[in-house]
Amino acid sequence: IQIATDSLKTFHPAADPCFDEFVLDTSKEETLLKEMCFGGVPDPPIIDLPHSRVYNEASICWRLSDDHLPTDHHVLEYRKLRSPSQSPSQEDGEDHGVWRTTDRVYGSSAVVPGLDQNSLYAFRVRSCRNSMFSPYSPEVTFHTPPATAFGFLFSDKCGFSNERLVLNSRRDMVESVAGLTFLLAAERVQTGSYVGLDYIIGDTGISQGRHYWAFKVEPYSYMVKVGVASDTKLLEWFHNPRDTSSPRYDHDSGHDSGSEDTCYELSQPFTLLTLGMGKLFIPKASSSSSVSSANTSSGDPGNRMLPMPQRIGVCLDYDAHRVYFYDADTMRCLYERQVDCSGTMYPAFGLMGSGKVQLEEFSTKKLFF
Repeated sequence: IQIATDSLKTFHPAADPCFDEFVLDTSKEETLLKEMCFGGVPDPPIIDLPHSRVYNEASICWRLSDDHLPTDHHVLEYRKLRSPSQSPSQEDGEDHGVWRTTDRVYGSSAVVPGLDQNSLYAFRVRSCRNSMFSPYSPEVTFHTPPATAFGFLFSDKCGFSNERLVLNSRRDMVESVAGLTFLLAAERVQTGSYVGLDYIIGDTGISQGRHYWAFKVEPYSYMVKVGVASDTKLLEWFHNPRDTSSPRYDHDSGHDSGSEDTCYELSQPFTLLTLGMGKLFIPKASSSSSVSSANTSSGDPGNRMLPMPQRIGVCLDYDAHRVYFYDADTMRCLYERQVDCSGTMYPAFGLMGSGKVQLEEFSTKKLFF
């Protein structure tokens, strides 16, 4: 045993254990790995914010990926979020934070019914191809309106000027143009001419409840007034002739353009907010009104001038005698005021000079949720 142990200490293998002369070529294998396609997983779609709308129902649209390969279907998921003004104790544990899935969607849009009013929701979507799901799209959030969506069209029987206001065939868009009478009056160079407001209203009135509608005012519009008015006030507006050769003085409510020196505390049977040239003008504050910014109480008119939102929302609470104006994209309340809801109240629009108003698509389809 001692001899064997000593021999192991001096043992050397007969073969050289070094493989320096051998090189493993893996270039072909590397090329194959780079060219491998792992089941054709589709790229995630992108939710199309400009074409998506959320009311009592959500109509969510999305754009497909650019890989040009067909997908089998899509799955839209949504969940209710806690609003910044809501405390955790106010949450419904079953509704908040849990993703809900719609049925399979074979197009590029889906409708989600039964959403709560004045709530924040998150949405995401993913595609499926050959049983392989794509990653989720970036999550987007929408705020539902504070009231039921109110469907109406522009009324073609309210007595508006057919010469100066042009309705499209669907009656969901009105455009203000220069009429022949105005052009002829403009020939009197020394006297000039006077352009008055031309009013048009919705074809459906409100006599109770809380309702919301939205629309778009084109940024190039010279001046557009939007809001609500009672049926009796509208009769007064439509039946008083306007002379284009000289201005008429109409008693102002004190809460339309905000350009008057005084604020009328008395509630009026109408409230109109002024927009024009890409701006929105917040009226002077009074005890019956409130605004979203404390700076509007300043005497500087510039502090009461905001960029015109892409979409404007109006909410009328008939029973509470109050009207609210919103940025319809963010649902931020821009202005609210008391209004005398006597009789039937109508969505009202007044246009001066060039301008265009387009009703929100959901509002023009007469949807009832």
